[in-house]
Amino acid sequence: MVSIIAIVGTKRVDLLVPGRRRRYWSDEEKRRIVAETLVSGASVSEIALKHGVNANLVFTWRRDPRFDGVLDEERFLPVMVEAGDQAAPVDSSVSGRMDIELGCGTLLRVDRSVDGRALARVLWALRSVS
Repeated sequence: MVSIIAIVGTKRVDLLVPGRRRRYWSDEEKRRIVAETLVSGASVSEIALKHGVNANLVFTWRRDPRFDGVLDEERFLPVMVEAGDQAAPVDSSVSGRMDIELGCGTLLRVDRSVDGRALARVLWALRSVS
């Protein structure tokens, strides 16, 4: 059974319909729906209802960097490499460590076990705040 939400007048009615299968949205459909929610004054709930999607699912898509409408080429952040006389000695116990210095002076240090998607979301969030 699948629950379908219908609006009848001013009342919201949940209908149970047998035999309906789970709906799948293509990445392009997800991007288009997310883009609609990013317009100033847009209501995620109304847009979700219009497309027959649960609003919580749309919020999940909005947090996913794949559907935020930014091209992969635009995800790269500028990097400044400082010239030095010598390379810093490498401590074998911290092999795979990366230091990311943010514009606000904050140092973000990650090692090779960091989840790449989680790091991308953190950097994206920090970029939008600064």
